[in-house]
Amino acid sequence: MKYAIVEISGRQFWIETGQYYDLNRIPTDLGKKIILNRVLLVNNNGELFIGQPYVKSVVVQGKILEHLRGRKSIVYKMRPKKKMRKKQGHRQELTRVLIEDININ
Repeated sequence: MKYAIVEISGRQFWIETGQYYDLNRIPTDLGKKIILNRVLLVNNNGELFIGQPYVKSVVVQGKILEHLRGRKSIVYKMRPKKKMRKKQGHRQELTRVLIEDININ
């Protein structure tokens, strides 16, 4: 089994080929190829490569499938005894990325 742990926009993802992942919005066009080079760890059928902090010889290739918005989360603030209440909604802007290949040089 081949997988990688990649850092994208301050978060870490366990990435496998053929899967798609929802990441924070990446400002590029649909159908474009992207390269993820902040690879922290790679497992190539039991052979581990651990980066310090990144593995230099590994590149993950992906393709942008769509731009979408996440589920709505409610933000509610209240101060007791002050009659202050504030209710807000938030929807995160996301990009769906299909992981095509994990290249090890």
